[in-house]
Amino acid sequence: MRSRRLKHEINVVPYIDVMLVLLVIFMATAPAIQTASIELPSVGKAAQPPAEPLEIIVRADQSMSLRDRALGGAEVTVGRLELAARLKELQAKNPDQPVLIAGDKNVKYEAVLNVMDELQRAQVTRIGLLVQHKNR
Repeated sequence: MRSRRLKHEINVVPYIDVMLVLLVIFMATAPAIQTASIELPSVGKAAQPPAEPLEIIVRADQSMSLRDRALGGAEVTVGRLELAARLKELQAKNPDQPVLIAGDKNVKYEAVLNVMDELQRAQVTRIGLLVQHKNR
């Protein structure tokens, strides 16, 4: 009597048949599926670019100049008395325009604080300090 050998192969023909049937089903139903259209909300203010800041430059001799980056960045020398009025005039067009104070490295801290205090008393909003990052 002859001994039978076991086959160690997998018959994949039934799996291929199932895959072909699924492929036909998906191909037949795909054109019937409608894609959904999404209506996105619209925003008015977020699409506007942020305003370029106004810069007040306080030098070591405590002289000041004003730079408007939106108008090309030209510096205009201003006195302490006319500074607040000039800023209010420039901010009348755009009240959210920030004001940055750039103090020279050798200027007294008190001079920068005096400028900031004067602007706050004149009700100038969005005041900040401009700094330079150290290169490591």
